[in-house]
Amino acid sequence: MKYPVHITSEIGELKTVILHRPGKEVENLTPEYLKRLLFDDIPFLPAIQKEHDYFANALRNRGVEVLYLTTLMEEALNSNEIREKFVDQILTESKSNINGAWKNLRAYLLSGSTKELVEKVMSGVLKTDIPSEKKIHLYELMSDHYPFYLDPMPNLYFTRDPAAAIGNGVSINRMQERARKRESIFMDYIMNYHPRFANHQIPKWFTRDNRFAMEGGDQLVLSKDTLAIGVSARTSPQAIEQLAIQLFKYQDQFTKVLVVEIPKSRAFMHLDTVFTMVDHNKFTIHPAIQGPDGNMRIFTLEKGEQENRVKITEGNNFSEALKAVLNLDEIILIPCGGGDPIASAREQWNDGSNTLAISPGVVITYDRNYVSNEVLRNHGIEVIEVQSSELSRGRGGPRCMSMPIYREDI
Repeated sequence: MKYPVHITSEIGELKTVILHRPGKEVENLTPEYLKRLLFDDIPFLPAIQKEHDYFANALRNRGVEVLYLTTLMEEALNSNEIREKFVDQILTESKSNINGAWKNLRAYLLSGSTKELVEKVMSGVLKTDIPSEKKIHLYELMSDHYPFYLDPMPNLYFTRDPAAAIGNGVSINRMQERARKRESIFMDYIMNYHPRFANHQIPKWFTRDNRFAMEGGDQLVLSKDTLAIGVSARTSPQAIEQLAIQLFKYQDQFTKVLVVEIPKSRAFMHLDTVFTMVDHNKFTIHPAIQGPDGNMRIFTLEKGEQENRVKITEGNNFSEALKAVLNLDEIILIPCGGGDPIASAREQWNDGSNTLAISPGVVITYDRNYVSNEVLRNHGIEVIEVQSSELSRGRGGPRCMSMPIYREDI
């Protein structure tokens, strides 16, 4: 591999992917704080880990290299200076000085191995983790009843959102929700300090210190020259335009960004929860995102005549826009649940449209979406089903759970 990052499509043969195996952060969910941490239910840790291992092995069985976020992060924190910088940044972004616990938290996080440090940050730090004799101030002993010094990060197993590979570069995303903002710190450190990536000067098309939010579930690389991005509850049009300007300014491969507005609701969280590419001309779609005659708000961004400006063309038909940017005469939109109003709504809630392509016409899906899976097979798609009773509780599917960093060109 000339470059450690190379993504020029959604369907090229997948060679390397980053996953996160759910850990103790899932067990630190409680009913009282589910909304704060963006969960609807509490997964059973041994079962969700078993299901995630099944998913990872399904990828390995097809020749995909699986990298784990925790391991990459441990290897990136390869000096005391980097470890301390990371801890200070985590504490700053967690606003952990509000209750006066900064010094004790810093010492606690740095007291063990690098592996323990990464696990503590991901799983969260309970107030009971710091012994009482370490709490020398009254405000530490009388802090509020919220149980955490550092919140857990239970959404981490959705590695798609904090960062996305685009061409030979990456987008390190600014997450919309407070519960997820810190997640993109990990990919930032991995790209900056991990030996596999640090020496390649991998371009960053978007950075996490941007003012405007964008998440990886809304970013789809349709072809070697076209990126699709959804305007959703998690991704803003301002962020999309800034990413497009950076792409057009610093590389020549991507020349178009297709902007797709989707309903801003929890059921349609990101573009990839309602639309994914499964073959050269085949796509999954949830019919509810389209208006009469397939109409939606669609915009095509191209390089503008003035610096730091884009040319914007507006359209309203999704199928026609896809055919135009992909130079196809026909496309096939495969409806979630076969278009049945009950099956499509039920399976959409369980990410029936959220497929992970591992090569053209071969996808990984959740086994629970049996109607959608059968419809895919009827359209000539090979479907690899993975167990999903616990994984699906987090409201994300196989594409959400994966960050591809290398695909073969198609």
